[in-house]
Amino acid sequence: MDLLNSAVGTINDFLWTYIIIVVLVGCGLWFTLSTKLVQLRALPEMVRLLTGDLGRRPSGRKAISSFQAFCVSTASRVGVGNIAGVAIAIVTGGPGAVFWMWAIAFVGTATGFVESTLAQIYKIPRGHGLFHGGPAYYIQNALGQPAVAKLFAVLISVTFGLIYVSVQANTIALSVEKAFGVETWIMGLVLSVLAALVIFGGLSRIATFTTFLVPIMAGLYLLIALIIVIMHIDAVPGMFALILHDAFSPQAAVGGGIGTVILTGIRRGLFSNEAGEGSIPNAAATASVTHPVKQGLVQAFGVYVDTWIVCSATAFIVLL
Repeated sequence: MDLLNSAVGTINDFLWTYIIIVVLVGCGLWFTLSTKLVQLRALPEMVRLLTGDLGRRPSGRKAISSFQAFCVSTASRVGVGNIAGVAIAIVTGGPGAVFWMWAIAFVGTATGFVESTLAQIYKIPRGHGLFHGGPAYYIQNALGQPAVAKLFAVLISVTFGLIYVSVQANTIALSVEKAFGVETWIMGLVLSVLAALVIFGGLSRIATFTTFLVPIMAGLYLLIALIIVIMHIDAVPGMFALILHDAFSPQAAVGGGIGTVILTGIRRGLFSNEAGEGSIPNAAATASVTHPVKQGLVQAFGVYVDTWIVCSATAFIVLL
């Protein structure tokens, strides 16, 4: 087991240092320039589209609205990476890592816009107003790479069906065990049953459930963060000064200096908002919208929600 852990750790460090970050950040910068800063130009339109879709029922018996698809993707984004991940980033990279999480979210928003728009363009109808699609579809149909599309489909199924779910469940089970003394296997069983009740109802039930849960989940967490900020309002200016200072002049306690700060912030930001991972487009493709760009803009705004709002809330709680 130690040998396996060492091998996985070595491969992981290599990929996240030399390949994944370079590819995702490079693509994000290219998309930012090629769309002429869509993440800034279209920000008001993102908010308008999202709020305008609240309560709308799309045509089709089981059709998914743009807001429902947004909630499904937000349920995927918001999790361990926003809470434990941010805390780990601050411990290992210092407060300055928060700034680089904000920076990578700005770049990643352009990536989120492009990948979700493509998912809408190349989605496939399933009947009753339902669609399916995602990167595997536009890799095959737009790029003409069926073998790569199949490989992607297998890898993302394993990643999210086994690995990411395991990370989330493990963190929840350990947290409940530490806080309330409940054994991890009991919490794992409870999570499995609750998840099955939602998942086995199909996409419509998942969308309905997340539309109900996500606003409550995020709202309560942000309310707690707001209360903590108000309680320590006098320390807020110093907190922002600390984040900005350590982003470029990290504390001596941070091993590796500024390189560690930047890499930690970028890694945690990319893991949390999932921009460029190819997961969110699968949810984006399910939405019934009048134009592909509309869903692209809505999902792009999800990157801001994940990092600039929810991750920031965690950072403020930890630092204050």
